[in-house]
Amino acid sequence: MSNFAKFQSRFGYNFHDKNLLRLALTHPSVAHESAVAGEHNQRLEFLGDAVLQLALTQKLYENFPAFDEGSLTKARAKLVNRSTLAEHARALDLGTHLILSRGEETCGGRERASALADTFESLLGAIFLDAGFDAAREFILREFNADFTTLAGSSSIENPKGELQELLQSRSPRAPEYQTVSVTGPDHDRVFECIVQHEGIELARGRGKSKKAAESDAALAALKKLRAETKV
Repeated sequence: MSNFAKFQSRFGYNFHDKNLLRLALTHPSVAHESAVAGEHNQRLEFLGDAVLQLALTQKLYENFPAFDEGSLTKARAKLVNRSTLAEHARALDLGTHLILSRGEETCGGRERASALADTFESLLGAIFLDAGFDAAREFILREFNADFTTLAGSSSIENPKGELQELLQSRSPRAPEYQTVSVTGPDHDRVFECIVQHEGIELARGRGKSKKAAESDAALAALKKLRAETKV
């Protein structure tokens, strides 16, 4: 890694254990391409995701006392979706310093959003192991300071379809799909029934006086279901 000290100064944290930083930057492709199994950053990513969720959840809880549980969940989903994390990684120039296999390098791995988002979370996990939660939390809040200013007006679910898409895209790049399954009643008083599904799995059903209303009702039902499942 060239300009090692300069790279660390860019993101405002100096590692005591430089091997943790190197591990955070090591893409899984390195181990997959090598004949000898080696360590890579997936375990750190798992840890960093949990550290990120806790730090942001605490900050949201403190900063937005008027937000109910659903609005807090919505706000957090906006902060931790893959595209947002990838942007933070780009701002820190993590892609330049990624340790990749030759094949991943050729395929443009340094710019791939998923790789950048994963590396950002791995970096958080590495900071946590290197200096503890307070240091990781300080780093996270500094990085997300500007993001919090955009959440001030987001106190309720006004766009269920948009909220559902954001929530699902924090887990998967595929968008939800809607399908009208029935239309009943006379022409002047029709009732539409719609399902919303994701990756081939039905999430919920909704009803309304129009197709749009039925889709919104289905999206709202899916949001409630998914949020309830996260509590289990």
